[in-house]
Amino acid sequence: MGDRKYRIGVATSDNIVVNQHFGRAAHFLIIDVDHDGKSSRVETRTVTPICQGGNHEDAALQKNAEIFSDCQYLLVSRIGPRAADYLEKKGIGAFEIPGMIDDSVRELLAYVEVQKLLNGA
Repeated sequence: MGDRKYRIGVATSDNIVVNQHFGRAAHFLIIDVDHDGKSSRVETRTVTPICQGGNHEDAALQKNAEIFSDCQYLLVSRIGPRAADYLEKKGIGAFEIPGMIDDSVRELLAYVEVQKLLNGA
């Protein structure tokens, strides 16, 4: 993991805002956050959208989860409970925090740090 503290996948259509539903997104921006809280954009990953009229194909959900296996978190505008539960079981927290990417990342990190304090980590 090196100097990276967190890796976050962001569902975005324009690399500016978190504006894509997990199941409909075709691209995710990958962001690394270091131990000082500085973020850097690493790459864009292409995935096959898994949402087909509200249904999610299990194989596609599994494949996309594997694509994010190195991420601790995903930022999305929306995600269904089934997909969120599946990702959680794989160790990936999915959060609905639409808005400007930098603002959404800060909001996620603040939440994570508060949870660590509350849980005594």
